Amino acid sequence: MPLTVQQRAVPISPALASSQLPPLLQRIYANRGIAGPEETHLALSGLIPPGALKGAREAAELLADAIEGEARVVIVGDFDADGATSSALAVSVLREMGLREVSFLVPNRFEFGYGLSPEIVALAAEREPDLIVTVDNGISSHAGVATAQGLGISVLITDHHLPGDELPMADVIVNPNQPGCTFPSKSLAGVGVMFYVLTALRAELRDRDWFQRSGIGVPNLGDVLDLVALGTVADVVPLDHNNRILVAAGLARIRAGRARPGIDALLEVAGREAEDLGSTDLGFVLGPRLNAAGRLDDMTVGVECLLAQSSFEARPMAQRLEDLNRERRDIEADMQEEALAQLNQLDLSEDNRAFALCVYNPSFHQGVVGIVASRLRERYHRPVMVFADAGQGELKGSGRSIEGVHIRDALDHVAATHPGLIAKFGGHAMAAGLSLQAQDLAQFEQAFDAAVAGFLGHQPPEPTLHTDGELAVGELTLAAAETIAAGGPWGQHFPLPLFEGSFEVTRQRLLKEKHLKMSLSAGGETYDAIAFNVDTSEWPDDAVGRVRLVYQLDVNTFRGDRQLQLLVRHLWPDP
Repeated sequence: MPLTVQQRAVPISPALASSQLPPLLQRIYANRGIAGPEETHLALSGLIPPGALKGAREAAELLADAIEGEARVVIVGDFDADGATSSALAVSVLREMGLREVSFLVPNRFEFGYGLSPEIVALAAEREPDLIVTVDNGISSHAGVATAQGLGISVLITDHHLPGDELPMADVIVNPNQPGCTFPSKSLAGVGVMFYVLTALRAELRDRDWFQRSGIGVPNLGDVLDLVALGTVADVVPLDHNNRILVAAGLARIRAGRARPGIDALLEVAGREAEDLGSTDLGFVLGPRLNAAGRLDDMTVGVECLLAQSSFEARPMAQRLEDLNRERRDIEADMQEEALAQLNQLDLSEDNRAFALCVYNPSFHQGVVGIVASRLRERYHRPVMVFADAGQGELKGSGRSIEGVHIRDALDHVAATHPGLIAKFGGHAMAAGLSLQAQDLAQFEQAFDAAVAGFLGHQPPEPTLHTDGELAVGELTLAAAETIAAGGPWGQHFPLPLFEGSFEVTRQRLLKEKHLKMSLSAGGETYDAIAFNVDTSEWPDDAVGRVRLVYQLDVNTFRGDRQLQLLVRHLWPDP
């Protein structure tokens, strides 16, 4: 599909122009909606106070009562990186605050599926808890909450997913997206919600004089921001100002060598240095290794890795996650090959009004459908649903969307217009999951395509890549790359800067049979550039003497030597 490259060109506000920020950052920030320098300040004092989060105070009171009453608490998490970091955060801080009997439980996705189901409540009930606390799930768990309360177990829901028309009858719900919550940031990840609850709990325990009475030091919640940063970026939530503050503080902790042993161990098996870690590395390096456990096995090993008290304890678990991630890559490659074979048989030309794509094969792995959907979305620039068998005639699907299509709302539309077609669903604007009967897949494909067409105004989606324009030769420097790296954190809805430009090609060759390494020149200067995973039927091409690129400025570190490198996102011959 042809790609349209479009420059962002937002005027720089007078307040931003008069700031001490470098002109390049002024331009980049303006393109991301920053109106004044105060929006770039990332001190923890700038966080929205927890009192603004509906239910946080009541949750703090409930947890404080549990601590003082020596209650038994079970944390029920989700099986992704956000759920794992949320679970580790809740368990570690509650223990530090004096809760003696707190454990965690992560549903095995293949046996129990997502959320606080009645089956998970029954499993938790074997531990005889007084209170179940959900993290990163629960907002749609009506039956599970009812089951727990029928057993005399109180339920605190902490979640960030969009609620349905009715809320579960939990004792307390904390979710910035629930009706009546005026919390300004609706983009908290599950781990961010739990961080806020624990912040409110610390204040409540202080008011009760608990720490002094118990001889317990007041926890420094800055110590857990490495978890908050990892879960926030890995869950691909928008990095609004509040989330950027959380991520920046967590990244600073990791870079300073103060991360927990589990995160250090994950960096070690990935071959990455903490001091060079960027926000995108949390999503593309650490996140996949943590997610691999939930995709292929059981996220318990991921949570235990994050809870490890020493490097000796963490390393074997980190290696297990590394092994699972390699296995996941192999499975993903096979599934992607099969999916592409199916889609290549379709007519997806400009005249074809296919607004959404659905792919299914009996061999597909349930735990990997989401990441394959993401890869296909990138390739075809359409919302994609990938399905796998879930047993007993049921399919489970995971979807990824594009700008302009709120995929969870699209599923809601399908459910409303075709009652009974979808067994259950949930998710975000850009990612969602569902289950349905295998016999209904063809009907769902038609209904989903119609719903997406409505969101797009019946105009086929056209991929557009937004850049921050061209750089002058004087801006193509190592210093500029370092300024950009320090100007983050970058991520969802606050994207890493992309630039475009034309260069002469002085040398080109393949690395590892799939990456294009180039030497480029412009304005009398030479630059190293690399394009990963190129189409080897087109590149390298010695007949091409000039190229047009869309690229990122990157710092390439090798044996302590730091050099500028252009990371090429797209390239075309430039006649």
